[in-house]
Amino acid sequence: MDLIAGRWADPAQPDGALENRSPADLSVVLGTHPFAVAQVALAVEAAKEAQRGWAQRPLEERVAVVRAIGAALKQHEDELARAIALDMGKALWDARTEVSAAVGKAAVTVDEGLRLVAGFAPGAADGRQAARAGSPGYAGAVLAESVAFECRFKPLGVLAVFGPFNFPVHLPNGHILPALACGNAVVFKPSEFAPHAAEVYARCLVEAGVPPGVFNLVQGGPAVGQALATHQGVAGILFTGSGAVGEAITRATLGQPKLLALELGGKNAALALAGCDEPKAIYDALFSAFVSAGQRCTAASRLIVEGPPARADAFAERLAALARKLVVGHPLDAGVFMGPLASEAAQAKFETGLAAADADVVLASRRLEPRGLRGCYVSPAVHRVRVRAGSRYQREELFGPDLAVYSAGSLEEAVAIANDTDYGLAASVHTDSVPAFERAALLLSAGCINWNAPTVGASGRLPFGGTRKSGNHRPAGLFSTLYCAEPVALMRGEPRLDAKKLAPGVTWELP
Repeated sequence: MDLIAGRWADPAQPDGALENRSPADLSVVLGTHPFAVAQVALAVEAAKEAQRGWAQRPLEERVAVVRAIGAALKQHEDELARAIALDMGKALWDARTEVSAAVGKAAVTVDEGLRLVAGFAPGAADGRQAARAGSPGYAGAVLAESVAFECRFKPLGVLAVFGPFNFPVHLPNGHILPALACGNAVVFKPSEFAPHAAEVYARCLVEAGVPPGVFNLVQGGPAVGQALATHQGVAGILFTGSGAVGEAITRATLGQPKLLALELGGKNAALALAGCDEPKAIYDALFSAFVSAGQRCTAASRLIVEGPPARADAFAERLAALARKLVVGHPLDAGVFMGPLASEAAQAKFETGLAAADADVVLASRRLEPRGLRGCYVSPAVHRVRVRAGSRYQREELFGPDLAVYSAGSLEEAVAIANDTDYGLAASVHTDSVPAFERAALLLSAGCINWNAPTVGASGRLPFGGTRKSGNHRPAGLFSTLYCAEPVALMRGEPRLDAKKLAPGVTWELP
C-alpha cells in the first residue's frame, strides 16, 4: 500500500504490482503491492501542502515527534527485524542490529545533529562586534557601524528518499529523521525488493504522530523512482544504492536545481600490515567480507597483506578454512550467520562477477539449498590475486560474499592497491604501530577508516560517506542534517535612516 496525505490506499489505477517473494524461500509470497506512477504527483503535492505548516511548528515539537519515532521503532523492533529478514534475507540477529541502529538515529539526530544547523552570529552574540572589526565586502566597508550578521538554517521543502534493499529500514531512516527534524516533508520510495519492511516502518511513523502528508510512502520500481526524482516539486534527492543508479539520477536531474545526497557503495580494502595481530586481522576481514552475505556498502572485498607472497597465501588459506564453517541458512533459523542474497537478480549478478574473476580460486562459491529450500543462497568465496590487472573484478563492487587477497611489499604498495579503484568509501588498517596507521590513514582515499576493526560498522555520531564513485555530501551519520537544511545569510541594519552615516558622495535632503 501507499501512504499519501495520511491515508493508506492502493492506487486506483495501478500500472502493475510488485510480487514480493522472500529470497529465503522463493515459494513464499510475502505480499503483492500495486503501484502507479501517478501516485508520485499526489504524494509530492500532499508533501508540499503539509510541509508549510510542519516547518512553522516550534523546533521542540518536531524534536518530540522524532523522539516518538525512535520509541515506535523500538516498540516494533521484533516485527521490523522479521520483515527485514524475510524481505531481503538478512539473518535475524543481523536484522535486529539494523533496527537497533534505526532506533538510535532518533536521539543522535535531535541531540547532536541539530546542533550543526542551529544557526550562529559570527564573532559575537549579535554579530555587531564582528562587523565593527572590519568584515570584508560591502557590509564591512560601508555599513560596519549599523549592520549585524547572522546565519540561519531553513528546510529545503519536499525531499525524496530512495531506500536500498540491503538496509531497508536503517538507511532510509537515516535520511528521513533529519529531514523531518529540520522541517522538511518526505516522499519515501523503498526498494522494490523490500516493500513489506518499508510498510511496517511507515506504520511506525504514523503511530509516532507524524502529521498527515509530512511523510508519504509510494511503492514501485524504476518508473516510479524516475518520476519522483524528476518531479519539479522535489527540492532534494537522498539516495543510497548502486553507483549505476546514482549516475542515472544525476543524469535525469541535470539542469534541475535539486540537492543530491548520494551514497553509492564501495570497493573496500582491509590492510594487514607487518606485525599486526594476525588472528584479529583475519577475523575482522572474515566478518567484513561475509556478514549480510557481503551486501553492505562497507563490506571488505579485498584483503591486502603486507609481506612476502607466502604470507598472503597463508592468510587466504586460513580465511577459506574459516569461511567453509560459516553457517548459511534461512534467516529466521537459530545459529545462522549468513542468509541468502536479496534476490534472484542479485544472485545472478554475483555469479556473473565471480565468473570473470582473474584470480586463483582458493574457495569456490556454490549455490546452496539449506533445509531443501529453493532460495538465493550462495556460499562464500575466497580468491588470491597474483597479478593486478585493473579488471572489473578487481576494481568494481561485486556486492556478494567474496574476498580477494593481495600481497604487498610495503605499506605504500598496500595503500596503492587499496586506492586502485574508482570508489573511496571504507578501509581498515591492522597494525600495532601508531606511525604506520597514521601514514596509511593519510594516504588512503576513503571517507571511513577503521583501525584494528572491521570495515563494516560505523558510528551514527560521526559523518559517513566517501569520495569519488562512493558518493557525495557524507550522506548519512551525524552530518545528515547539513543536507536537510540550507543556510541563509542575514544582514540586519538599523530600522531608520541616519543621515550622519551616509556613504561618501551621497547627498540627502531631509524633508
